[in-house]
Amino acid sequence: MLHDPQTAGLIPAVRERGVPVVWRCHIGADADDDRVLAAQKFLVDFVCQADALVFSREDYIWHGVDHDHVTIIKPTIDAFSPKNQDLEAATARAILQAAGLRTGRPASAPAFRRMDGTTEDVTHRATVHGGGGLGPDDRFVLQVSRWDALKDPLGVIRGFAEHAAAHTDAHLVYAGPAVEAVADDPEGAAVLRDARQAWDDLPSGVRERVHLALLPMDDLEENAAIVNALQREASVVVQKSLAEGFGLTVAEAMWKARPVVASRVGGIQDQIEHGDSGVLLDDARDLAAYGEAVLGLLHDEALAAALGHAARERVRDHFLGSESLLHYLDLLQPLLARRDRR
Repeated sequence: MLHDPQTAGLIPAVRERGVPVVWRCHIGADADDDRVLAAQKFLVDFVCQADALVFSREDYIWHGVDHDHVTIIKPTIDAFSPKNQDLEAATARAILQAAGLRTGRPASAPAFRRMDGTTEDVTHRATVHGGGGLGPDDRFVLQVSRWDALKDPLGVIRGFAEHAAAHTDAHLVYAGPAVEAVADDPEGAAVLRDARQAWDDLPSGVRERVHLALLPMDDLEENAAIVNALQREASVVVQKSLAEGFGLTVAEAMWKARPVVASRVGGIQDQIEHGDSGVLLDDARDLAAYGEAVLGLLHDEALAAALGHAARERVRDHFLGSESLLHYLDLLQPLLARRDRR
């Protein structure tokens, strides 16, 4: 199994050794502009030599490939990973306190379960721009994303500040990785710098309710546990991306029964059924609509709870790892049988 465009050139070399090849493309574009089409044209002859092609969405299938060799398998989450495993409410709060994201003394151990089954406490602390963490009982709106312009951190900050902050006591947390720890994201530092400038430009009364958090990356499973706790504690989770491949951060929040407000782009629109399991924004750049949607869920707790419950059930039915496992078994069985007949 080879993943994404970077591996396309390996396909003919692997097949020459008699090994069946499945090429899996995790990315895609909502609009096929000249750059997208040029990239596909450059690689399609390599890709077409694979025994099977897997895309995340129908709209992402490349021009020039044989649709008879294409399978659609949507990405899924691991419910037992540190990012998605169940956490007691007291444990989630303790993790945020241990990480410096909430004030107060933890009432229980800030513990999470590693993939090897051992238990560990969260010990590394996040860096919060401006130094202020959430109070013990502050409600908050959350977006967890890389420091990437396509995740629109400036729009998330300004939309909350200009269209929501005056009408709620809730805070906003934009949580991303410590940029120095992400080697394959060279633009992250510049985007973070712009986000900090946007924060600095906010009125003081709003600024104290907006938190830019750099999550520790020393231990990736610990980092995942902190994200888990943030999502479970959030009143509303946002994913206001301008573009998105699939965006499993949405499914992660939905699995925790959180009401989600997200852009109708990429695979996000496959995860959320608007008005049933979340809220989709038709125009990701419409900051007023974003603020209105967030406020609607903050002010209507019954609606937020109903959307959250439906969201968890949707992930249970369509976006857990067992779902993709069954699809891959169906895909691989005939390929292996064909190989054995050679």
